[in-house]
Amino acid sequence: MDLEEMQRQLRTLTDRAEITDLMDRYLRSLDDGVFDDEWARAFHTEDVTAEMPVGTVRGREALLRRVRQAMALFDRTVHFGADITVEIDGDRATARGAQLSTHVLADGTDGVFVSAGHVENELVRTADGWRISASALRVVWTQGTPPRVPQGGFAAS
Repeated sequence: MDLEEMQRQLRTLTDRAEITDLMDRYLRSLDDGVFDDEWARAFHTEDVTAEMPVGTVRGREALLRRVRQAMALFDRTVHFGADITVEIDGDRATARGAQLSTHVLADGTDGVFVSAGHVENELVRTADGWRISASALRVVWTQGTPPRVPQGGFAAS
């Protein structure tokens, strides 16, 4: 193996580690519950597109608003990701995995809602590191009491 091949392999391993770390930190951040501009910039590109069970949004500001609205439905959460596969193509990548999310409802009932599914993320390398440019969470099954989404859905702003 020559030096150029070793550098390529090292870059691939470093990219995989950075992307896996980003995905782990993202899920953990959902449980920490601090959703501000710094949070949004730490994980997403300005023009991110996100497909979620509560709708699809485009743009980092819209995503931030939607995450705040959705997570306000829960008093406590635990998000777990596993089986992440990362494919890298230069400054672009995909990360696919399984996600299990447990939520304690914030409606005073202490009801529990669990969802499980698959997440697909597209990422781009930026000056600040890897960021999610598109994501899709596809729920496969749920158990328990789903949260009550406000009548008419979430506000656009």
